[in-house]
Amino acid sequence: MLIPCIDLQSGQAVQLVHGRRRELAVADVFGLLEKFRHYKWLHIIDLDAAMNKPPNTKLVRALCTEAARDYKLKVRVGGGIRTLARATSAIHAGATQIIIGSSAFKDGAINEKFLASLAKRFTRKKIIIALDTAKGQIVTQGWRQKLKLHPSAVIPQLEPYCSTFLCTDVDREGTMTGANLRYFRQLRAATKLPIIAAGGITTRREITALEKLNMDAAVGMALYKNRIS
Repeated sequence: MLIPCIDLQSGQAVQLVHGRRRELAVADVFGLLEKFRHYKWLHIIDLDAAMNKPPNTKLVRALCTEAARDYKLKVRVGGGIRTLARATSAIHAGATQIIIGSSAFKDGAINEKFLASLAKRFTRKKIIIALDTAKGQIVTQGWRQKLKLHPSAVIPQLEPYCSTFLCTDVDREGTMTGANLRYFRQLRAATKLPIIAAGGITTRREITALEKLNMDAAVGMALYKNRIS
């Protein structure tokens, strides 16, 4: 399954290369809901919140409301969800599931206390853990901080706290250079839980290859540039 992404920065939908250089921006964020109306799921990521900048809270809430009401889209919300209060806010905004990234880790290790409190409050079904990786290591804080952890090594320890993993290959994010299927095969071998792959995905052939690995594909740049219809 292909899942479109709306990444928010300063009130606009943006696409970044490697999470840093802005490649494009879309001011008509709500127009993207019409563009993505035929899909089942939508990812809304608040990049400002992820980078500890003023969040796009009102915009996220409005997008969730309109996506569900007018387009029957299920929405996953992520970016800067580091407290129970913010997680609760995302759920109340209409998120079907929340995406937990940086806060899944603390002091270079798994933040089991926080993850356990989330799972207790919302149940595992509501929680997706994002494992963003650059050069084989997990990165957090808007992909600025590198941990001495490899996703395959920590996935088994994270399984009790989530229903799905969102695994982004930051080295290829926004580049449209193709998915690193070898990397995703390694991740597939580490867990039986659902995995959503992201990073560099450009063609239907890659999406089909990921489907054969029992993975969904989260796609940004290739959709915005109309490389995938």
